[in-house]
Amino acid sequence: MTRSRLSSSPSSSTVSAAGLPLLRLQNVGKTYWTAAGPFVALENIDLEVAAGEFVCIIGHSGCGKSTLINMVAGFSAPTSGSITLKGQPITAPGPDRMMVFQNYSLLPWLTAFENVYLVVDQAYPDKSPSEKREIVQEHLELVGLAEAAHKRPKQLSGGMKQRVAIARALAVRPEVLLLDEPFGALDPITKEELQDELLAIWRDHRCTVLMITHDIDEALYLSDRVVMMTNGPAARIGEILTIPFERPRIRSRILEMPEFYELRHSALDFLYRRFAHVLD
Repeated sequence: MTRSRLSSSPSSSTVSAAGLPLLRLQNVGKTYWTAAGPFVALENIDLEVAAGEFVCIIGHSGCGKSTLINMVAGFSAPTSGSITLKGQPITAPGPDRMMVFQNYSLLPWLTAFENVYLVVDQAYPDKSPSEKREIVQEHLELVGLAEAAHKRPKQLSGGMKQRVAIARALAVRPEVLLLDEPFGALDPITKEELQDELLAIWRDHRCTVLMITHDIDEALYLSDRVVMMTNGPAARIGEILTIPFERPRIRSRILEMPEFYELRHSALDFLYRRFAHVLD
């Protein structure tokens, strides 16, 4: 079996078959201006993500994970450096990058079908209503919610709401799927089910995934690489773990592998010894 690779160099990267990364962050920094003066959230972020790659970002609260993914989404701009997608600067949100949040962000007065249709309608203005409905139905079926299409969010469980959010994001066929702790509020059984569903969908569609998580085991199970952030302020990429497990992945087999626990120990050592939170 291929051995895992641990890199302490922030510039460690994987490139696409064409030789160029799909997503590139070069010397990215983010500073917020406050009444107390400038607050440096992130500095010197260098990361390249290949087309079809699944990358997880982990780190303590306050290390700038959400700040980073929001800049990739185009919700905010870096103070320094650049973020490009296929060589083009990211300056605003767009359908080529879709976000799934932990809190689902569904409109409560719309049904599951209508929540997905709203995005499809905006993304495909030239398609007919019947074509748009077909796209919505296809993606609700993809996440196992065809029978719940008529239900509103208050009638859905947490796992079902997150399935709607994933269907909504995938329905516009983004090049990059951005996940901000999408399973953090779910119970362990539902979380594992959705992790497996996400891997199956990703395997079929092969969009590029950038995902934030606090769950080390989740990061090791899902990703090709795990990006570990140092503590904030002025957080940066500390180390990158390359995950060697073959795909498709079977959870029970991975949990039996010594390498899984070696990688887990490396991540725990980084987060809870070398960059442990110091309480005042």
